[in-house]
Amino acid sequence: MGEQNKTDRVWLITGCSTGIGREIANVVLASGQRAAVTARNPDSVADLVAAYPDQALALALDVTDRAAVTAAVTKTQQHFGTIDVLVNNAGYGYMSALEEGEDAEVRKLFDTNFFGVVDLIKAILPIMREQNSGYIINMSSMTGLVTNPPNIYYSCTKYAMEALTEGLAKELESFNIKVTAIEPGAFRTDWATRSMQETATPIEAYADTVGARKELIKLAGNMLPGDPKRIADAVLMLANHDDPPLHLLLGHDVLGAFRQKLSDWNSSIDEWEAVTKDVNFPPE
Repeated sequence: MGEQNKTDRVWLITGCSTGIGREIANVVLASGQRAAVTARNPDSVADLVAAYPDQALALALDVTDRAAVTAAVTKTQQHFGTIDVLVNNAGYGYMSALEEGEDAEVRKLFDTNFFGVVDLIKAILPIMREQNSGYIINMSSMTGLVTNPPNIYYSCTKYAMEALTEGLAKELESFNIKVTAIEPGAFRTDWATRSMQETATPIEAYADTVGARKELIKLAGNMLPGDPKRIADAVLMLANHDDPPLHLLLGHDVLGAFRQKLSDWNSSIDEWEAVTKDVNFPPE
């Protein structure tokens, strides 16, 4: 991020009411930096402003409301003078078999988890391009790398975020703007409990498979191995790095799952290599 002072940056963080977003906001503010901390209900982040009145700005933000997205970016810039780091953290889960998925709920999921991210990035890029520096952190998921029931639809939103991150990093390289996708495994937040959504139209045929996995996820919600505070520490570490990675896996579970997927994929590529090569015109 060029010669930018990494100890005096301005952050815009979405989804700060609970969980990972709140932990990131706490770590950023405790480090002495400034941040717009956002939530659909700004009262839920008022304590952060009370603790850091000279550094924090509480803003109401529903990322599915494009006008609210534009207003949040404008207010942050007006209040602090610039925006150096964007953390796209707002999002939620939705559990169902593919066949059980309700169209309106799935579109709502994409509006929050993917299109809300797109709108925020589009709103903030003119600022970052003008200053020729910036850092965009997209909070993806293990499910953005490995898909399992009952999270197919949620996983699709995160796969889309992974594609966005990869392409965006290439688009923005000439503007000295860095982009990272973070892929946490299972962390002890309210993702699997309070904020989790699930289909209201379950199909009995999936009860012993997808349905059983849904119940296991809900039961394990408060016993998951990942520490959200350590994700926040990792985010701050990335923002302090001159050359942050395009991807960062966080957690033993995502590391093991993704390595297994890569191994299986490589084996499949090798097994079917002859077919892969057999579809081109023969050399002249």
